Amino acid sequence: MTGGDPLSDDIVSRVRGSFARQGLMALLGATLSQVRRGEVTITLPFRQELSQQHGYFHAGATSAIADSAGGYAAFTLFPENSSVLTVEFKMNLTAPARGDRLEAIGRVVSSGRTLTVCRLDVFGCVGSERTLVAIGQQTVMCMHGRPDQHPGTTRRSDETGSGD
Repeated sequence: MTGGDPLSDDIVSRVRGSFARQGLMALLGATLSQVRRGEVTITLPFRQELSQQHGYFHAGATSAIADSAGGYAAFTLFPENSSVLTVEFKMNLTAPARGDRLEAIGRVVSSGRTLTVCRLDVFGCVGSERTLVAIGQQTVMCMHGRPDQHPGTTRRSDETGSGD
């Protein structure tokens, strides 16, 4: 599949709005840096809190932004009034994830009515120099007729963990 073409403002807004509702991306400090047809880039600046014991980005942070990049790449092709849900993904860590930031690029490889397969590439970046640190493949599902839930509506009151 070819991708990377510009999108309408409505689709870009829908993707950015959904991304903004992701609590984990906000917690990590990740940003949606590019949105094109079938291709999305997410950037994650380095912070000590995102590192593992050797000082590299933790694989959990690397995998999380890769998962979201692929999911949103697929979401650019989904119809209005739908949402995206990851079915599975596999990551291979190819080099220590070091740098000032990580860039995760999700690209749609094959898109069907319900399932979409994406390629995931994550680069460790220092200035303009990029090193491939992880590659992966992902399958996501189009949740037809099920748009994103708004903040505050995703948990039932008995799931809050408050003990009340």
